[in-house]
Amino acid sequence: MAWAIPVRQDATSNLENGKAVITQGREGEDPDPVIRARREFVKQMMKDAWDDYVMWAWEDNELKPVSQTGQHGDIFGDSRIGATIVDSLDTLYIMEMMEEYETARGFVANQLDLNNATVSVFETNIRFVGGFLSAYALTQDTIYRDRALEIATKLLPAFDTPTGIPYSHVNVLTGEPRNNVESVLAEFGTLHLEFVYLSEITGNPIFREKVETIRQFLKQIEKPNGLYPNHLHIFEGRFTDDHVSIGALGDSYYEYLLKAAIQLNDGEGRMMYDEAMDGFFNNGLVKVSRQNHLLYIAESRGGQIQDVVGHLACFAGGMFVLGAHVDPSNSNAVRDAEVGKNFTTTCHESYIRTATQIGPEVFQFTETLEAEAGNDDQRGYILRPEVIESYYIMYRITGDTKYRDWAWDAAQSIERYSKAGPGRGYSGLINTNSVNPVQDDVQQTFFLAETLKYLYLIFSTNDLISLEQWVMNTECHPLPIKSTNSLY
Repeated sequence: MAWAIPVRQDATSNLENGKAVITQGREGEDPDPVIRARREFVKQMMKDAWDDYVMWAWEDNELKPVSQTGQHGDIFGDSRIGATIVDSLDTLYIMEMMEEYETARGFVANQLDLNNATVSVFETNIRFVGGFLSAYALTQDTIYRDRALEIATKLLPAFDTPTGIPYSHVNVLTGEPRNNVESVLAEFGTLHLEFVYLSEITGNPIFREKVETIRQFLKQIEKPNGLYPNHLHIFEGRFTDDHVSIGALGDSYYEYLLKAAIQLNDGEGRMMYDEAMDGFFNNGLVKVSRQNHLLYIAESRGGQIQDVVGHLACFAGGMFVLGAHVDPSNSNAVRDAEVGKNFTTTCHESYIRTATQIGPEVFQFTETLEAEAGNDDQRGYILRPEVIESYYIMYRITGDTKYRDWAWDAAQSIERYSKAGPGRGYSGLINTNSVNPVQDDVQQTFFLAETLKYLYLIFSTNDLISLEQWVMNTECHPLPIKSTNSLY
């Protein structure tokens, strides 16, 4: 397999106050003053989002920027565990917001306590474990490695099932799981990057063993028509429905097959990724619209193709192109590069066809609709990053500046419609197709972890978190590539 990844040697480190830090300086500044100004604008967005959280919601999981208060609970259990702080660590560091970063580090070192929370295994892994592992890789500060180990260990009782497919939730104090019998493909399939890396940096093989068990189970299970349905019975080891999606419920499983191949030169992961992508093509789920021939990736349910696309699915434009880029000799490389480019264009169309120029949660393709939401339930926006994520990967790989322009347009629209007020945080929108959209009063943690980081990186030079040295976990926490990055 031909991995088109050169080694870069310019990352350096020094010891400061007893801990290793990466020398940054003004790394990543573009020579174009317009691009530098755009990057500074995004950095100010991050500062406003962070400062408003610190002022009104410190230690809570998320900020309610309209109400100027915090909220906890939901996917993070009933506890105040500072999810926004942990999810923001590497963004603050990459943006060189060092005063804010040190404040966040102080919370991690001295205050963070998951105590008696019943948490989502998936969300805790991608945001907390992934966030700490990324911070450790970037800084070599062992507090983050130790916190990642502590929290991942608390998740291990969830894996005590006949199949090794974990329960969706577990109490981190008692180890008691939530007694669900079904698990979601994207949830139990999105652990590989973090758990393997954690085993390597701690020398504890148990985390790698857990995800290898899941990998082998999914490799061997019967896949109807070569497709992975979205729900699995964790005791009986069988798929429980026939709903297939590259968006919600399925998305990051496919992403992690590819990124494990990149991070670890994992040939088995690459083979499973290619087979899964062939499943979408062979079952007619890669389609073209009637009106303007926009390529999209449909869903399947009950043996019927559903011509809907979720905002979550729009990460796949970047995924297809990344897969072609790292293995150009792959027999699917030309096909996948073209699909990725065209699907990214379709997701851009979902943005520019709304009144706010921000894409909806779901868009459809019918006789009368093309890349547009069909009802009010589909028109919301919760500060999601996936479209901008694809712009970032497309720009980094192709160098086509239109993706920077598209990202800048999106940033301007978010600033105009999602900003809760001058100097305040950002909120999702109830209806992206309203000229005066009502805000939903939630600043999601992934807005700081993903949306703003992707925007910042697209306006940076390609050597800042280089695609040749790093892979992003599904929460945009960069993890080092073993063969090329000395920080692995």
